[in-house]
Amino acid sequence: MRILVTGGSGFVGQLLCRYLQERGHVLSVVSRTPDKARRRLPPGCDIRQHVLDFTDTSPEAIVNLAGESIAGRRWSEAQKQRLRDSRLGITQDLVTLCSQLTTPPGVMVSGSAMGYYGDQGQRAVDEDTAPHDEFAHRLCAEWEASARGAEQYGVRVALLRTGLVLDAGGGALQKMLPAFRLGLGGRLGDGRQFMPWIHRLDLVRSIEFLLRESSLDGPFNGSAPQPVTNAEFTRSLARHLGRPALVPAPAPLLRLALGEMSRLLLTGADMRPRRLEAAGFTFLYPTLDEAFSAILGQ
Repeated sequence: MRILVTGGSGFVGQLLCRYLQERGHVLSVVSRTPDKARRRLPPGCDIRQHVLDFTDTSPEAIVNLAGESIAGRRWSEAQKQRLRDSRLGITQDLVTLCSQLTTPPGVMVSGSAMGYYGDQGQRAVDEDTAPHDEFAHRLCAEWEASARGAEQYGVRVALLRTGLVLDAGGGALQKMLPAFRLGLGGRLGDGRQFMPWIHRLDLVRSIEFLLRESSLDGPFNGSAPQPVTNAEFTRSLARHLGRPALVPAPAPLLRLALGEMSRLLLTGADMRPRRLEAAGFTFLYPTLDEAFSAILGQ
């Protein structure tokens, strides 16, 4: 297929573009910095600055991964607006592109996140679970609603609510590893909050699966079938590194340092990929031990 990708030069997008190109797809990529993107992406990608620069290419599919990191900086009101704008602006441009094409794409896989559910405590969460109303939920809900605007043009829209993406060379794990390798890692707060996670390769494979399976639309949880609590994650990472993890970060300290954004670290959801598994998707890395063995053995 001819596939248009936003966020293609990011941590997930780089692997996605390599994976799709290796399987014979033709890629167009939106990047605000095309020269930097060309250094990160495989040769042959058609890289342009704006979504609406691709009205002449008639993509058959779209993957929408663009959006500023939700954990990049403290959530001031101005930062909250930047987070909204970075997601909604480009997603609305994609819907506009669909409206302008003589033959709109058949499918759009659009990013969302586990934050859609908000704080869910200890209960198991699937795609039908009612969300807890808070900023992360409202941000994801607006993002998803914007993407579903493409449905009026006959585009099948799949929404992928991703967990913590794990792999070598980037993402949250890269930020954690220096402290854990020094034996300075530890749980966050009481450690009971769930941390849905997914190996980056499984996330990329799930995107390709949703592009390919023409009966699948609506929300899908992009997380491994065996989520863990923060305490379990901490113990597993420390064990794989052969280091202790005895330096917890107290919840009051995190709240003082990060404000409202501390909810990303101190709350969570026991998120399960019910719809992906029901559709026949299989995970290469269903357990955290298998994921860490692969990642830390590289």
